[in-house]
Order: sequence, then structure tokens, then C-alpha cells
Amino acid sequence: MEAPQDFNDLERQRRAKLERIRANGIDPYPSRVQRTHSTTAARAVLEHSSNPDEKISVSIAGRLVAIRVMGKASFAHVQDGDGRLQIYVRQDGVGADTYEFFRHDLDLGDFISADGWLFRTKTGEITVHVTALRLIAKSLRPLPEKWHGLKDQELRYRQRYLDLIMNEDARRVFIQRSQIVSAMRRYLDAQGFVEVETPILQPLYGGATARPFVTHHNALDQDLYLRISDELYLKRLIVGGLDRVYEIGRDFRNEGIDTTHLPEFTVMECYAAYWDFNDVMNLVEHMIPYIAQEVLGVTTINTHGHEVNLAPPWKRITMRDAILDEVDIDIMQFPALDSLVNEVKRLGLKVDRKPTWGKLVEEIFGEYVEPKLIQPTFIYEYPRDISPLAKKKPNDARVVERFEAFAAGMECGNAYSELNDPIDQRARFVELSQGKDDEAHPIDEDYIMALEYGMPPTGGLGIGIDRLTMLLTDQSAIREVVLFPTLRTRE
Repeated sequence: MEAPQDFNDLERQRRAKLERIRANGIDPYPSRVQRTHSTTAARAVLEHSSNPDEKISVSIAGRLVAIRVMGKASFAHVQDGDGRLQIYVRQDGVGADTYEFFRHDLDLGDFISADGWLFRTKTGEITVHVTALRLIAKSLRPLPEKWHGLKDQELRYRQRYLDLIMNEDARRVFIQRSQIVSAMRRYLDAQGFVEVETPILQPLYGGATARPFVTHHNALDQDLYLRISDELYLKRLIVGGLDRVYEIGRDFRNEGIDTTHLPEFTVMECYAAYWDFNDVMNLVEHMIPYIAQEVLGVTTINTHGHEVNLAPPWKRITMRDAILDEVDIDIMQFPALDSLVNEVKRLGLKVDRKPTWGKLVEEIFGEYVEPKLIQPTFIYEYPRDISPLAKKKPNDARVVERFEAFAAGMECGNAYSELNDPIDQRARFVELSQGKDDEAHPIDEDYIMALEYGMPPTGGLGIGIDRLTMLLTDQSAIREVVLFPTLRTRE
């Protein structure tokens, strides 16, 4: 028994058609369908045929997205996951009953199968001359009006399936996202990295500075955290002798939502023993153009209003010099938080005070430098107090061997020479736990114990898959590249 609902006129009409179809002994939702070709494959068969007069038989299936009824002959377009193909339905080709069924009982959005032979119309469009037609799934709701309904962002994000039906660009973006991940895997595999899986539910979160999501496991009667990073578990594997590892998976951070942040996101993290952050820079500036070439066929892309050349070598500049160039502050001349705050005020910079010197440096950089990093750039040597897992720069304990990769004014990668001194690591954790930052990294005794068994010099990298997809597909909002982004629940 169907639950009572409020239907509009079009929905009532479709349900009436459904009842009529069933009353005529037709199953509107059959269990299986025979299909010999996708729409693209069917088109290719005729394009590559050496005999243009040959009647090539095909069976296609897909959603009706356009219908033009013209007396005893009609045209329609069928769409599947590959593309669209025109079909030609004549009364004398399918029979009077089937043709009347096509005209009066089918609607846009219905799934059909069509058997027939391929030909070209007078305008040259490849078309299936239908000899048999079958309903394989009745659509009970009308598709949104093409030019208005799909400009509603809420509709597109909340009902992504409608976006994918109606918006070819959306389908392209998500297919390319999949190709980006596949190309990244191929590259890392070829470099000797081994793909692994680490826990999403963790007894202690770590690997980043972020608030976690907390859940409770009933059988263990124990609170667990959704991971904010894969890092500490992947480095345990380096300790264990897996010299090159990577993971592509979901991380979760209980923080704000904006055009580049969602609480649930996809990241690739990789770690290589006997590397430092310079080796990781080399990996990044070769892997990203490789991915672009594989997916887009080019390494120079038009994105976010700029032409961006991803080919190596990428520009490399210290955070100190990048800030000095843009706002005329030499951060090393103001090594205390208060002195840097006073200099920011003196220059009239619109930057809020932060709890630590490194946080304020990061804020200045994010506000005044990052948006101007259009061509691919590595910013390196970050403040130590915002990088608790990175190795200190030799002869300068204020900064660490860390870089972030930027392009089109957006950060898309973070890497370090990994801190492998367990005594220094414990001291960093303790220092953070005693500070004022409520996102500070907790003390992970098990991880420190792993380091005490010895971890070789290691380079590590994290790349946000969502942001990389934004860069390569020219999308300005992260929700455009996530199939089902987190949204506020509607009443």
C-alpha cells in the first residue's frame, strides 16, 4: 500500500498511466533488459562501418530525454551513461499498438529499450530506426524544467541524481574526478608505492589540527573518533618496514563549511622512507601534470579565470620571502607574537590576532599571499608551532621542513620531512597540549612508542582530491566536485 502523498497534476497523470499500463498486462519495471550497445558504441559502429548502406542491428537502452511526435512517425532521444542517441519510431515499423503506447503512455524520464537498425538522417544525425520498443522503468515524477530548475543550487546538491540527468557538465566533472583518482593511483603504483587501508574509527585522533567527530561504540563501551588524517597510522607502517605507502580515503573534520572546506572530504596521503620534503616536491610537480595529461590531454589548463601551466619545474619560495614580497613584513624580525601583532597594526593589515606566532603568520599568508599564487608554487619553511609533525630546519629551530603546494590561488597539497625523533615529538605534543589552541594535537603515546622503535628519514604528502578536482575541472566551489556534499537538513 502506497503511503498517501500530495501529488501535482503531472504526477497524478503519470500514476494514471502506470495503472493503465499494468491493466494492459505490461510490467512497467521488468527484471532485466537485453542491450547490445551503449549509445556511444552504437554511434561508433556506424561511424566506422565501411558500408554506409548496411543495416546494422543494435539494441540500446536509456532514459527518454526528448520526444518529438509527428503523426505516424516520431523522433526521440535516449540518454545513457555514455551519451545520447536519436531514435526514429514509425507506426509501420513497430506496429499500431506499440506506436500508440509510445505516443500516449511514455513520458520524458521513462527508461526504454529499443531494437532496430542504424542510419543517418538527412541532416547526418546517426539514428536508430526502431523495430521493437519496450518500457523498462516508468518515471513517476517529471524531470525539472531544463533552463530554470537546474539553476537552483539547493536542488542540484540535494538531488544530485537530477543534476546528473539534466546537466552534461556535472556528469563530465564527476567522470573526470574518477579518472583523476585512477591516474593518481597509476602514478604512485609505478613509483613503487603500496596502497593500504588504515582505521577510520580511531581511539585517538591525530595527524592534523582540527576538531574531530566523536561517536560511541556500544560493544566496547568506548568513545571513538572519525579520523581527521591518515598520517599517524601510515607512518606506523613506515616503522614496520613498508617503505612506500599511500591511502586514498575519507577524512572528517568538525569545522566550518565554505567554498573549499567540507566536514567530510577525500584525501590522498603517501609516505616514502629515505625521502625528505625536497623529494616530495619532485613527486608533486611531476605527478600533477601527469594526471592532467592523462585526464585532460594537456598540462596547461584554463581554471579559475587563469591560464595555469602545470609542467615542471614549479616555483619554490619560502613563506618568509613570500610574505616579505607582498606585505613588506620580515616575519623573522618579529619573532614574538606581540611584536608581530604590533607590526600588523602599524601596517594596517586586516588580520585578526591569533593565539600563537605561527598561527598569525599563517593568517597573514592566507589573507595576502595565497590568493595571488596563480602559477604552481611551493611555499616552504613553515613556522614550527603550526607544524607539530614536521622536522625542524637545520640551524633554525623556528621553522620546519614543510611545504604546501598552491595553484590558481588555492592550496592543494601539504608535505613535510617527517619528524622521527620520539623525544622531540613528545615535547611538541606536550607543548601543544598546554597551549590555548582548542584544535591542538593530542598526545598519542602509542605513536610515540612506534617512533621509539625507529623510523627512517621519511617524506610525507597529503593532497586533497576534492581541491585537485576543482583545479583541473575549473570549479570554484567544493560542492561542485562532491557528489553528495554535507548540507543542513531541511525540516
